[in-house]
Amino acid sequence: MTIDLRLATTDDIPALQELIPVSVRALSQGYYTPAQIESALIHVFGVDTQLIEDGTYYVAEDTGQIVGAGGWSKRKTLYGGDQSKGEADPLLDPARDAAHIRAFYVHPDWARRGIGSSLMRACELAAREAGFTRMDLGSTLAGESLYAAMGFHVRERVDISLPDGQSLPAAMMEKQIQ
Repeated sequence: MTIDLRLATTDDIPALQELIPVSVRALSQGYYTPAQIESALIHVFGVDTQLIEDGTYYVAEDTGQIVGAGGWSKRKTLYGGDQSKGEADPLLDPARDAAHIRAFYVHPDWARRGIGSSLMRACELAAREAGFTRMDLGSTLAGESLYAAMGFHVRERVDISLPDGQSLPAAMMEKQIQ
């Protein structure tokens, strides 16, 4: 297995739209109820085209097939795809703000093979090169162990309220980068 990382393009959006629900439904089992998963797919999880436009979103490919994706952001939004945005997304200030890790998804057939770690290393390097010294993220319960293994620690536990009455337990995590 040879995994290639590259910056995502708008041509990748259809493949990402297929990957996200497959990843979320399979890898969230045991952490969330089916109702929570489906609600989050409607209201939270999805493609954030701003990340692609900013050149901060990566895809992981195995022989041309996208098997994972994830990125970082220099903008205020901490989580959520295009469907959860309603206003301008201002830039963060690297001198005072943390870069945000965003929208990590791995196809379940390729889970636990180092794809998430590879994506995280690429994000950390790029954020550091952009002048950031800290990173943070909103983690699902399913993703928390990956982020902890990458040096993030839980700052706060929260319940994300969804418009249909469901809620999604999550962890706000952070990390210093050198």
